[in-house]
Amino acid sequence: MRLEDVWLRYHRRGPWVLRGAEVRIGPGEVAVVLGRNGVGKSTLLQLAAGVLRPTRGRVVDRPAAVGWVPERFPADQPFTVGGYLTAMGRLAGLSGPSAERAVRHWADRLGLARFDGVRLPELSKSTAQKVGLAQAMLRPPGLLVLDEPWEGLDAAARELVPEVIDEVLAGGGAVLVSDHRGETARLPGASRWTVADGTVTAQAPTEGAAMAVVELVVPATGVADAVARLRADGHHVLRVRDHAAPPPATRPDPGPPAVAPDGDPDVTAQGGADADPAMGADHSTAPEVAR
Repeated sequence: MRLEDVWLRYHRRGPWVLRGAEVRIGPGEVAVVLGRNGVGKSTLLQLAAGVLRPTRGRVVDRPAAVGWVPERFPADQPFTVGGYLTAMGRLAGLSGPSAERAVRHWADRLGLARFDGVRLPELSKSTAQKVGLAQAMLRPPGLLVLDEPWEGLDAAARELVPEVIDEVLAGGGAVLVSDHRGETARLPGASRWTVADGTVTAQAPTEGAAMAVVELVVPATGVADAVARLRADGHHVLRVRDHAAPPPATRPDPGPPAVAPDGDPDVTAQGGADADPAMGADHSTAPEVAR
């Protein structure tokens, strides 16, 4: 599938959300869509899935079977879980018996069987997200598009997402996925589509790239924002801990170390093949890098 000179804006005189996007993804390939909140990641995913049409340009060779999982499943619908999934299976082109088998399979796998007769608006966010994942997989997709698929899921379901991605890839399908939690670090061999300033930059996977651990000290009130920004830039956050003492120097220190006030937490981030070397965040002290 290819996006050829794709432009999109939501209103005739509105700003361009995407300008001249030129990217491609082939069978058996996975691409991670990265970028800060509000730059157009979800717009790009919806264009790829066919939910939106380009204002200019075109999307070519989109597979016939597309699985689309939005960031938030639209649960405000007058259906039960079983009724909704069966109807979605039929809309995907499955026969009645095939739809029922597919619904049973994914309901069992995602722990949805006991919710068969529950109406969608009565579900928790986590359970509703599982319904969204199930409907996308009822017919094996040639393209699976996942917008923040780990968001809101319980621990068991989060572990299942990489398995589902691997199964689609093994079946010759392609996968597009966005993620701000750092979970896509589990997807070796993924290329990166970075969205910034209305443009999309594709970067092929880099095997065996050197890794570095960077320790950042930030104000306690800014931890959540710092972690979110690091993850949006493709960095893998290893842990967040209270600051006790500066780490031992790994090379001669030209001057006295900078010590943050007691109680300030620090954020440990890891960069590498899936990391943007420009972290784009301001912090209260200079980072300390372990090499």
